[in-house]
Amino acid sequence: MPCFVRWTSNFSRRSQRVVSRLAARVIALACVAAAAGSAGVVEGRRQPKSEQVVLVTLDGARWQDVFGGLDPDVLRSVSGKTPLEQTPAYKQYWADSPQGRREKLMPFLWTALARQHGFVAGNRALGSHVDVTNRHRFSYPGYNELLTGAAHNDVVTSNDNTRYNFLTVLEWLRPALGVSKEQVATFASWDTFNYIAERQEGTIAINAGFEAYDHDDPRVRQTSALQFDTPTPWSGARHDVYTHRFAMAHLAAYRPRVLYVAFDETDDWAHDKRYDLTLDALHRTDARIGELWSTLQSDSQYRDRTTLIVTVDHGRGRTPADWTGHGANVVGAEEIWLGCFGAAVRARGELRDHPVMQQRQVAATLAAAVGRDFRAAVPDAAPPIAQCLGQ
Repeated sequence: MPCFVRWTSNFSRRSQRVVSRLAARVIALACVAAAAGSAGVVEGRRQPKSEQVVLVTLDGARWQDVFGGLDPDVLRSVSGKTPLEQTPAYKQYWADSPQGRREKLMPFLWTALARQHGFVAGNRALGSHVDVTNRHRFSYPGYNELLTGAAHNDVVTSNDNTRYNFLTVLEWLRPALGVSKEQVATFASWDTFNYIAERQEGTIAINAGFEAYDHDDPRVRQTSALQFDTPTPWSGARHDVYTHRFAMAHLAAYRPRVLYVAFDETDDWAHDKRYDLTLDALHRTDARIGELWSTLQSDSQYRDRTTLIVTVDHGRGRTPADWTGHGANVVGAEEIWLGCFGAAVRARGELRDHPVMQQRQVAATLAAAVGRDFRAAVPDAAPPIAQCLGQ
């Protein structure tokens, strides 16, 4: 709005001139302040600054399902003699459009986060590409690339419980932020995260796989005990519900600056060729992300001061013949997706036609979200993703 004053007075001309000069100076200062405020440069009125960062990964969740919802061809291929329309998955997740199907599958992601708080990238049908750069295209190499900022193709070549001498952004952020071990925490369903998340054991707080979680709340301790009475079909991986509950309890008790939650069931059920349960896992994880986000937004420490990044470690095959698999020889396993939300991230919804994003950029993005430069410590790390930083 233009800044102006309409001047009328019965003062003498000399008095009017004196007062006018004083008024003009006051008005000029007011106009400058107003203009600065509208540009977001007045102290206390800047665009919200991120002071915490949360990373969530959904192991092997296909971009095709995230952006298109239920894939009828894949569901039909695993439904046996049951007509497609009679399957419980079809009844729960089917809609006539890809947009309708994805909102049924992941309602919080698409109706709340993407619309109001950030963006989702990776819908290749819209020219939005997010890629892994490691050539192996399975879990440990993917998580290593994601957390170290580079692909280590000749070293990280298996999913074995091996600790590698590559600095992760998680352990680097602890001294960079000057916080305690509990302030940089990883909760994961897969036990191999005890090796993935840090190169030096004990640097950060990690709870992964079938591992007890000690807590002052007896209800949390009871939940910790219950995980051992509910085994999974998968070696070294517990049910995601325990990972989520422990992460939420840690968030309330320790107020971490950096939190990483790594879910696994989207990959496990896919390997078991249970597309219906893979969809259910996506649906449950979406609700857990919703609970996590609502908790952050209800807390003054985290509300509008936290960046949330959601992504995956690898993609999967594109067709009913290969959707269960991934790896170097599976076409499409290099195709992933990513979402950034909160703090200074601009609300853009679904991205289209942008330069390719890469998995290796996530490490520097996590650091930059809390005002730190990971590449100062690891020059070979990829640069951060500009769109996650409000650009």
